[in-house]
Amino acid sequence: MRLVWILASLGFALVVFAQQAQPPTPTFAPTPGQEAPTGFDNQSNGYIGGAEHKVNLAEFDAVEGIADGLGPLYNAQSCRECHQNPVSGAASQITELRVGHRGPGGAFQNPQIPIAHGTETISGRSLVNDRAICPNGAFPDTEIQERAPETETIRTLRISLNVLGDGFVEAVPDQTLVSLAKQQCASTQGKICGYVQTVPVVEAPGETRVGRFGWKNQHGSLLSFAADAYLNEMGVTSRLQPDEVTTLCNTAAEPNSPPTTDGSADDIEKFARFMRSTKAPPRDQALAATPKARRGSNLFDSIGCATCHTRTLTTAPSGTKINGGMFTIPDAIGGKTFHPFSDFLLHDVGTGDGILQVATNATGTMQPSNEHYGRRSSGIRWRNFPALGVDSTQFKLRTPPLWGVRMRTRLMHDGASVTFGDAIRRHRGEASDVTARFERLSNGDADALIEFLRSL
Repeated sequence: MRLVWILASLGFALVVFAQQAQPPTPTFAPTPGQEAPTGFDNQSNGYIGGAEHKVNLAEFDAVEGIADGLGPLYNAQSCRECHQNPVSGAASQITELRVGHRGPGGAFQNPQIPIAHGTETISGRSLVNDRAICPNGAFPDTEIQERAPETETIRTLRISLNVLGDGFVEAVPDQTLVSLAKQQCASTQGKICGYVQTVPVVEAPGETRVGRFGWKNQHGSLLSFAADAYLNEMGVTSRLQPDEVTTLCNTAAEPNSPPTTDGSADDIEKFARFMRSTKAPPRDQALAATPKARRGSNLFDSIGCATCHTRTLTTAPSGTKINGGMFTIPDAIGGKTFHPFSDFLLHDVGTGDGILQVATNATGTMQPSNEHYGRRSSGIRWRNFPALGVDSTQFKLRTPPLWGVRMRTRLMHDGASVTFGDAIRRHRGEASDVTARFERLSNGDADALIEFLRSL
């Protein structure tokens, strides 16, 4: 009898241990919808017609020159330059440089970057542009190239992002992301908790939305995102970002891309409409169907990768107004199920770059950064914009969507990981338990998991 009791107790202990050893199972289950179209074909997803999509694609691919407003400081001459592999709108190996330093109390501060031999200082942003239009024939003695000073000890590279399928991402309801964060935190007993960041919708002054675009989730609207990139990556001003970073070496009329007078789309609207009409990145269907990749897919879930790399989301119904009422979700985007393998939330997985992309004003309260939301908008009172501690997102990054990751040779936010195994092992912080489970897999199981990633 005593032996039976001991064996029963041991069996109970083993069951408890096995249950504790299992990774948490996310409870988030999106409402099914019609599948979103996929493809690397530069064809419209149906939001706009093929002819208009080609016009917007041509604008996305267009090379900007000085006469178009390029610069004075910039990183690229076209959207396509940073989003192209294998088609326009996809990702690339292009990186940008961001720097900063710690101020009093250890708080992050943006750099002060002198240009023109110290006669002017660039401030209010962490971005350091790699290129400049001067000196040139018209301004032979104007030296405006940015360089990070030695004082900027926080330094990181940021790799360019895929924008294919972002129309579906934009159409995910705020509440979906809020609920996902809550369920994620509950299912992991607080170990993995996605951070929901509310950000301004620049085209709707005073309105905010849950951020989902950019490595720091600095935008929730594709039009806001387009205007930000046009100014900070190409130096081209628009109706939403009308002020240059510097007026030195600049002769173009402002804004460089003015609002149209006939109701037609301006440049930033064309960029946004292009992104909204793109198809989602497709799977490698042949590889995904192999027994090895299917086994890897199951392991992806069982060790906990899917806790943050959420497989499936569903967009809001067509007719829903978003972005402060400035955009109505069309039939081609509304009620669609898609598979980004991301929760679009901010997490600390031990690779955070230390950059804070929210500015602190003179009174010490938080406000949108001029870098992303426009210098003329800094006095606007943004509804529900959080007044959090200055370090709240400094070491957090958006979960990178894994759709299309098979087209990348450089991984993670900085492109410093060159194999899937390297990238997985860099996951620490919130993801430490998941990484530990990966490291305990047999060689065969680890290979199967990586084979699954190669199919995405």
